[in-house]
Amino acid sequence: MFVGIDLGTSGVRALLIDASQRVIGAKEAAVDTARPHSGWSEQLQSGWITATKAVFADLKADHPAEVAAIQGIGVSGHMHGANLLDKNGTPLRPCMMWNDTRSATQAAKLDATDQVRDLSGNIVFPGFTAPKVAWVAENEPDIFARTAKVLLPKDFLNFWLTGIFASDMSDSAGTSWLDVGARDWSDTLLDASGMRRDQMPDLFEGSDAIGTVRDDIAAELGLPKGVIVAAGAGDNAAAACGIGALNDGDGFVSLGTSGVLLTGRDAYAPKPASAVHTFCHAIPNRWYQMGVILAATDSLNWLSRNLQETPANLTKLLGDNISGPGTMRFLPYLSGERTPHNDATMRGAFLNIDIDAGHAALTQAVLEGVSFALRDNLEALKSTGANLQSLIAIGGGSQSPYWVELIATLLNLPISLPKAGEFGAALGAARLAICATTGADPEVVMTRPEIATTVSPRSDLRDSYEAAYADFVKLYPGIKALTQ
Repeated sequence: MFVGIDLGTSGVRALLIDASQRVIGAKEAAVDTARPHSGWSEQLQSGWITATKAVFADLKADHPAEVAAIQGIGVSGHMHGANLLDKNGTPLRPCMMWNDTRSATQAAKLDATDQVRDLSGNIVFPGFTAPKVAWVAENEPDIFARTAKVLLPKDFLNFWLTGIFASDMSDSAGTSWLDVGARDWSDTLLDASGMRRDQMPDLFEGSDAIGTVRDDIAAELGLPKGVIVAAGAGDNAAAACGIGALNDGDGFVSLGTSGVLLTGRDAYAPKPASAVHTFCHAIPNRWYQMGVILAATDSLNWLSRNLQETPANLTKLLGDNISGPGTMRFLPYLSGERTPHNDATMRGAFLNIDIDAGHAALTQAVLEGVSFALRDNLEALKSTGANLQSLIAIGGGSQSPYWVELIATLLNLPISLPKAGEFGAALGAARLAICATTGADPEVVMTRPEIATTVSPRSDLRDSYEAAYADFVKLYPGIKALTQ
């Protein structure tokens, strides 16, 4: 038996599978996020531990024999979070999350520093780890002075499980401290933000074992002694492992809290100016590239809260098929934006609001705005040489047939939907656990899912959506000029 744990923005998910990857059970527990100021987003590490204990307790209650037979654990998690620990491994402050953008000034300074983009392969985004720690150095100097280790979110869970300070390449690539081409910490990048190599965890490939679960934790979770813990992966790399996106052209579109357009790459091909993320994959000798928008289903959830209607009911108003773009426009920059704008201060907007506009029109505008932003991501990926031929859709938003057809048409790519089952980050983490425990070849373990249906672009509506996208592209600089 193997377990994949996914530490998501809203909670912890645990997936229990057997050696043939048959799902035995899955459990979830929520985690609270605090937003004490605009642009801030924090979580308590103790909340992750509490949630992890809860999902194991629920799995054990339903599947006691299977939990007692677990051999390996893999953990995935939201990237870029900054966990500052003292010499005893105790957190000095809450984790600063991936969508915490308070460090925009520090990010801009690091991004302008000589060799930073060249070595890291990426723009230094405000959400990355290094600028967050630089913010702490400037604003909480006592905490910075006591910092002995900095761990990413899933690495903190691995530390709790094993007592070992470790990280994998895919997650570490999003810190601005890793030489992504060389797959090693860069002393030059560390020096640029006042950090030292001894403050970093040891590096592993995601499919490597880092150690075993501590006996006391194993007893508390109902695990046998000696359970192997894999290095794991950042959430998007884990999701790529979950759907078998390992090689050039293998890609997915994720409609989760954030929106991601990702492709595997066989070689390192960064283009930082595009604002495309170029990261190490979770398996050896592979990389991946992705465009990221910060508010995908978050945009729909925002609308849902304000209209006091569920997201599912809002999308049902549109039916299952697109019929052409609306006249209202929505800019989905509710928390700023990454690809292609790298703008932490930009905020969202509605335009062309008509007095007759109701819930359906507002929902259509939101789905179109997110989809236009994903098209921005595709154009950025193309500029790096990426060659996507088709996509698999994952995430909660992929349950809307309307939204999937819209994205397929705007990207002019067929989008496949897997058959019901597990194929996301939790499965990818469990697959990494299989590799770490058994030594199996990732190419054999990380196969693509069985497809239920493939949604083709609507050629009859292609021109009208292309014209609407051309109008959308003009909006960012205009709104930016009005709001700064």
